[in-house]
Amino acid sequence: MALARQRLLTLAYEDMETVRVLPNSFPELEAVARDWTKPPPDAIFALRVPVEFASLHASLTGEDSYQIAVMGVQGLRVEIVSDAPPPPDEPPPPPVTEMPATFNLELVPGQHVVLETTVASADDVDMARMEDGTVVDGQFWGKLNIVHDGDTHTVDFTGTRIVNPDVPPDMLFDSRVMSKLTTAAKPSSVKCHLSILSPAQQYCDVILSVNPLWRLELTWPPAQPVDETKVKYFLRVHPGGAIEHFESEMVTTSLYYEAVPDPAMVDPNDFIAPRNGYAMTFRDFVPHLMSVLDQLGMSMHARTNFIKYIAAAIDISVTSDPCVFTRLFLIFRGLTDDDVGLFAGAGEKEANSVNWREIVGWSENSKDTTQFRLLETSVFEVT
Repeated sequence: MALARQRLLTLAYEDMETVRVLPNSFPELEAVARDWTKPPPDAIFALRVPVEFASLHASLTGEDSYQIAVMGVQGLRVEIVSDAPPPPDEPPPPPVTEMPATFNLELVPGQHVVLETTVASADDVDMARMEDGTVVDGQFWGKLNIVHDGDTHTVDFTGTRIVNPDVPPDMLFDSRVMSKLTTAAKPSSVKCHLSILSPAQQYCDVILSVNPLWRLELTWPPAQPVDETKVKYFLRVHPGGAIEHFESEMVTTSLYYEAVPDPAMVDPNDFIAPRNGYAMTFRDFVPHLMSVLDQLGMSMHARTNFIKYIAAAIDISVTSDPCVFTRLFLIFRGLTDDDVGLFAGAGEKEANSVNWREIVGWSENSKDTTQFRLLETSVFEVT
């Protein structure tokens, strides 16, 4: 079981040493050192850092010198200068190799079971402390996996220690809490609408290929899976924008699909920065977006739908040549007061001066009703 690495303090007095957790302040350091050596009241007592551990201060005389000594280090060695007798040897606490364990489990809502057992360590390893002396205790939240498969019976737990003091110790973790946590932990998804504008009735295949760092979460009407990263639609499209999906026997005006990033590989917060985004108030944002969509030749209906559902994750191919693609991908997120300053010089004024037609790759052919056209609008709210 691995915990977050703590900064350690090595106290040295004559030929004796002890390792403790590095204190946050000089008074705490002095208290730890005095508690270990227990010097008489009239004994000389001072603290210093060997010069190889501190380039600016060797003698620790107060809070300022201590904070300089600990700045940016993972550990610190402090020598005690005193005429007091050396501290007595501290016998290490006996290892904890066995302890009782109780599991209160909810099998289904309203049905509970209590498992009372004993946990024993393998090879007499101390379960109470890590090698550096860190005590393994506290409250942990995570996943408990119990397997009964033939002669295989295992219990595995993976979790993290709760450091938030606002969590009550008697909090009950049940199906209601689990459903809320699942909802909160669900990654944001890109919501996409694909409209097909054909000059005449015709059949076509539309293939959606997702980036390996993303996955398709939902398609509507339901698409036909081709492989793990690809789905396919067989359609009949009409001049008015109607789309017939034969497999589901549905008629719609657009295809809808959602994609979510792999949280282990993609952090959506990295998508928006002053180098590629603009910050403005929500009151200014919606009129600005409507203006940009108007510049891109979108109809009133398409602009309204885009507002309503307020490198590419999905590749689109279609069996119609030639085909005019217009793809709009909007990523937005809220800003904290601290973030606003980062977008100085990247606000509404700067956004208004951008040639969005050039950014999007818009062409006049997207307004040509004699062309076979695809319009995809995608919205991704980073939460």
